[in-house]
Amino acid sequence: MPLMVMEAMKMEHTMTAPADGSVETFHFQAGDTVSQGAVLLDFVPSE
Repeated sequence: MPLMVMEAMKMEHTMTAPADGSVETFHFQAGDTVSQGAVLLDFVPSE
């Protein structure tokens, strides 16, 4: 399941969920610049 799409170097990269679950928090908004290694979101897998 796709969680977000990022653009880097004019290419789109789709981030997918490792399991069923939900996103608790997005740490960035559309248009923000993100540094390498930054935590993008908090994901909680379903039990």
